[in-house]
This record gives sequence, structure tokens and C-alpha cells, in this order.
Amino acid sequence: MINTEKVDDFMSKLDHPFKAEIEAVRAVIMGASPGIEEDIKWGGPSFYYKEDMASINPRVKNYVPIIWHKGALLSDDSGLLEKGPKGRAYIKFHSMAEIEANKAVLTKLINDWVALMDE
Repeated sequence: MINTEKVDDFMSKLDHPFKAEIEAVRAVIMGASPGIEEDIKWGGPSFYYKEDMASINPRVKNYVPIIWHKGALLSDDSGLLEKGPKGRAYIKFHSMAEIEANKAVLTKLINDWVALMDE
């Protein structure tokens, strides 16, 4: 149920000023752990490991927002993860340079999620 072709199709049709950045974030997330699955859910690429993990909201046009559905479960000393309402958390990438600079932190958060779900 990885649905990569469905996400590829969505991305091929996406008209977004941060399309390259969205693709870069998607690549980091999918490359972080072999168990991560993706689909189109809530209007954009969404990622799953044992339960809904995170989604990218392409309706936001001035940065790449990653919504962590249960982000309150994650610990982040870097400050990249912003706490949100109802247990959510957010990451906002404003440039490719920010994505590159925070690739290790994003990968760690994904692997922390996987470890949490495997407990």
C-alpha cells in the first residue's frame, strides 16, 4: 500500500512555487526508513508508519509545511518542530537550503517516530 505512483502522479500535476522543495522533503521522508509508506491524503502527500505520521500541505504557497499529526509525541531539541494545537506539530521549510541544513534533523524525527511506533 505504498501508493508511490499515486503520489508521483499528484506531484507531476502540482503547480506550486516550492514544488522542488516538496519533492526534496518527500525524498528525505521516504528515504529515512524502509517502512514508511506514502499516499495522497488531506489534499497532499501523506506519510504513514503503522499510523498516520505526517502530511505536506500544498495549499500553503509561501513555504513547505509538514504537519506531524501526533507531533507532541516527538522530542526535538533543534527547535525545528513547532508545537501546534491538538497534539500536532509543524515544520516549515522556506528554502532548499533550509531543507539541506535540516535533513539530519528531519531524518532523526522520522526514525524517532518509527521507534516510537515499534515500542
